[in-house]
Amino acid sequence: MSLGTDRCGHSEITCTYLLQALSPPEIAAAEAHIASCADCQRELKSLRPLVDRFAAWPTDVLRAAPSLRDRLANRLTEEISEVSAPPSRRSWSEPEWQQVAPGIECQVLANDDERGRVSMLVRLAADTSYPAHTHAGAEELHLLDGELWINGRRLLPGDYNYGAPGETDERVWSEIGCTCLLLTSTRDLLF
Repeated sequence: MSLGTDRCGHSEITCTYLLQALSPPEIAAAEAHIASCADCQRELKSLRPLVDRFAAWPTDVLRAAPSLRDRLANRLTEEISEVSAPPSRRSWSEPEWQQVAPGIECQVLANDDERGRVSMLVRLAADTSYPAHTHAGAEELHLLDGELWINGRRLLPGDYNYGAPGETDERVWSEIGCTCLLLTSTRDLLF
């Protein structure tokens, strides 16, 4: 079958499959299509001998002469040097940490005033305690770095803590300091 008479519209995929130029997920999709398409099976059958002949050619036939490679390299170098410098990419800068109490800093990530929810990064310095509090809503804490104690439970990096609404955290502290991601209510009762 020639490309001009491709009835299913997948000749390009069939050719790319034959040339082994597809990624593993694309290979599986191409094989499934070819197995179900008589047009693509004929296309594959007619092109395979041609590709096999290319594979049998000596490699020096396919390799450009050194003078051509040198001319091409020089031309590319000239064109690249003529291209203006790409625009500078904006770099990300970490938001400022806000000190909310001695030894406690926060970065608010999102604030939902309507629902009274906030997500933030919280950093406790070494030997710092967070005030005792009762959860007005669910509290989710993911410890990213350091060590944190909540009511006698030790959390290490990667640990998760869920505080149910109405639950009280009597003692929250860090001996060595920590950083956590905290999703909580803005209406918690501190005491």
